[in-house]
Amino acid sequence: MAELTPGLMLVHGNRAEQLREVLVAWLRHSPLDPLENEYLLVHSNGIAQWLRLALAERDRGCGIAAALDFLLPSRFMWQAYRAVLGAHAVPEQSPLDKDPLAWRLMRLLPALAGQPGFEPVARFLADDAGVRKRHQLAHRLADLFDQYQVYRADWLDAWSRGEIVLPDALGRDRPLPDSQAWQVRLWRALLDDLGAAGGEPVGRAAVHAAFMARVRAPGDMPRPAGLPRRLLVFGISAMPRQTLEALSGLSRWIQILVCVNNPCAHYWADILGDRDLLRARFRRQARRPGMPEVLDEDALHQQTHPLLASWGRQGRDFIGLLDDIDDPAHRARCGLAFEALHQRIDAFEELPGATLLEQLQDDIRDLRPLAETRERWPAVDASRDDSLRFHVAHSAQREVEILHDQLLAAFAADPGLQPRDVIVMVPDIEAYAPHVQAVFGQYGAGDRRHVPYALADRGQRQADPLVIVLEQLLSLPRLRLGIQEVLEWLDVPALRARFGIEAGDLPLLQAWARDAEVRWGLHAEHRGAFGLEQTPEAAHGHTWRFGLERMLLGYAAGPDAPAWQAIEPYGETGGLQAQALGALARLLDTLDRHWRLLRQDAAPAQWAASLRALLDDFFLPASDADEHTLARFREILQDWALLCEAAGVDEALPVPIVAEHCLGRLDQAGLSQRFFAGAVTFATLMPMRAIPFRRVCLLGMQDGAFPRQRVPVDFDLMALHPRPGDRSRREDDRYLFLEALLSARDQLYISWIGHSIHDNTPQPPSVLVSQLMDHLDRGWRRADGDGALSRALSLHHPLQPFSRRYFPARAQTGPGALFTYAAE
Repeated sequence: MAELTPGLMLVHGNRAEQLREVLVAWLRHSPLDPLENEYLLVHSNGIAQWLRLALAERDRGCGIAAALDFLLPSRFMWQAYRAVLGAHAVPEQSPLDKDPLAWRLMRLLPALAGQPGFEPVARFLADDAGVRKRHQLAHRLADLFDQYQVYRADWLDAWSRGEIVLPDALGRDRPLPDSQAWQVRLWRALLDDLGAAGGEPVGRAAVHAAFMARVRAPGDMPRPAGLPRRLLVFGISAMPRQTLEALSGLSRWIQILVCVNNPCAHYWADILGDRDLLRARFRRQARRPGMPEVLDEDALHQQTHPLLASWGRQGRDFIGLLDDIDDPAHRARCGLAFEALHQRIDAFEELPGATLLEQLQDDIRDLRPLAETRERWPAVDASRDDSLRFHVAHSAQREVEILHDQLLAAFAADPGLQPRDVIVMVPDIEAYAPHVQAVFGQYGAGDRRHVPYALADRGQRQADPLVIVLEQLLSLPRLRLGIQEVLEWLDVPALRARFGIEAGDLPLLQAWARDAEVRWGLHAEHRGAFGLEQTPEAAHGHTWRFGLERMLLGYAAGPDAPAWQAIEPYGETGGLQAQALGALARLLDTLDRHWRLLRQDAAPAQWAASLRALLDDFFLPASDADEHTLARFREILQDWALLCEAAGVDEALPVPIVAEHCLGRLDQAGLSQRFFAGAVTFATLMPMRAIPFRRVCLLGMQDGAFPRQRVPVDFDLMALHPRPGDRSRREDDRYLFLEALLSARDQLYISWIGHSIHDNTPQPPSVLVSQLMDHLDRGWRRADGDGALSRALSLHHPLQPFSRRYFPARAQTGPGALFTYAAE
């Protein structure tokens, strides 16, 4: 077995390719044993897939990517806690993890709401007949306490001692307002409940404290069983202090290599506020030459890069936290080891600045202020330099149509550019997916305008027809069950297979239902559930049972038979086609049976059995994907039943609560989700997805859509008392916009809805786009000397794709030229 020296090694770099080379060189230099797995911590499936493909490359990689175990940091850390403290002391899943905690709160909240000190909770839960409000509050609180365990362990430690205080980042206790003191009482109630239930009254924060005490204990300790010999961390741009402390502690036994994507080669932790809270023991990077030791806040813009100061808070906080665990003596020893491999422990690459995009990226690397930018770079000729482009459209559909034309032009101009070299990111992939499918999916593989594409990050609830129908079946009590609604379900092969209906029978069933005058409702009782004041006879008319009785009487008595018991026969259901009528009758009978079951509240164990029966009664897998989806839903049901049992939840619950939990879990994506598919990838703008692509395209960059807004709940104490390193949707979006800019190699393409589709009035872009355009105007000159640079890089498109402006008498050239490949 090859010997590995334990320790923590931090490698900083501004390009993912450079960090990958360092990683590959280290793996080649110190390979593990043949049957030993490499453990890699990543924060997104995109980084995992990119790194796997990069390692498999023959020339620049290892030639093979096998025995790689990609994990999320939180999952690995819990495994490490169990390995160090022992499985007897740390359960496989913490009872204070988000999901178990939410259902425990579901049980505790009603009793607690009636106690003194919980008046805010009681007011919220008033008039909650369907327990939906309690379910929402329990999940909000579970999410909040989960964040507290990671980012505010000192709060929970004080609360567990009964102290109604909020320690600040410097350790000073501040009183907690009476209006929020109920959170302290709730946390105490949770700990007491866990103790009464016989479980360990500890959560992640307490387990972490015990773990750190163990790893810091003096004396020689062998590496605990279950810990890998080496751990690689790649592509993570934010991590809580708790996790970094744990990694530092694990370096006692494990060789840990952390590759840090750092946008700047100089020390930049104090170019933003809160600098007094980021005073680390060590400082990894040196100040930029000429920069004063103490920065004057009024002259900050003269010493730093404006975009890094505006967008980089999240990265600044993370790098500041890393500096606190980066021992200079150990770093010097690691530096010598990397030099022996012809690699640098600070792998920053100076860019040649051949394009405007490279110049902007190099400015950020060198922390170059605007005054130096203006002196350093030549004027920009927009007709020759297309590395940065802004496109303004009237709608999301037009954005995608314009992108399709622009990509076709790029592929035609550069034969070496492949679809896999392009990524398109949007704030919400579900909003853009129909437009992408309509535009990119309209051309077949034989058409010259065909561009292969792949949609990543989509949830099954929006993309998988089987899951869509399953969600509707779980909503049976509130559905009207109109003729189109029911027959559209038969487009799902798994449902057709269960009832023996062929695809060719669908037009026939559609015609029968329409001609038999079916409108909506299973029967009179189903219609009565909607509160309609009708007699049973009137309510029965034009329901599915009404139509089915007419079809069956017509089949039995013939088309010319007289009416029987007020049923007029429908005579088109004869001969061999009647087999489809029998299948329709079975479907309607099954719907009726489950409609009655789903109307009644039931305990979790009963729901698990009822919903498994629903899956068996409605679906017969027609493909491997169907088999996987149904098996996963059954597994989720079983896990939920066990979760409720562990949390002591045995009350009767309505089906919407159960459905929301199970379908939400089905929608969650993990690291196994496919990301790269040899095509243009459309994905959601997500943190820590700084994957290098030749062309990075950002759509939907209008004001209000990005940065995305997330209003915190009024009892979120972290939002009221923030600290450096806290996760924030606003700061996440700012930093990922910076990451997108830095990960583009040939072109950064930015598009937004800049004109009203109704009256063509101008609409502003995102504040981040406005800042970028303003920075370009202040830092660069146009070669033609006519106006602002951002105007030369922007193109405003007409409302319609068939506008005359796309078909001029003479072909246009230059950055302002309009063109289209839609010859129709």
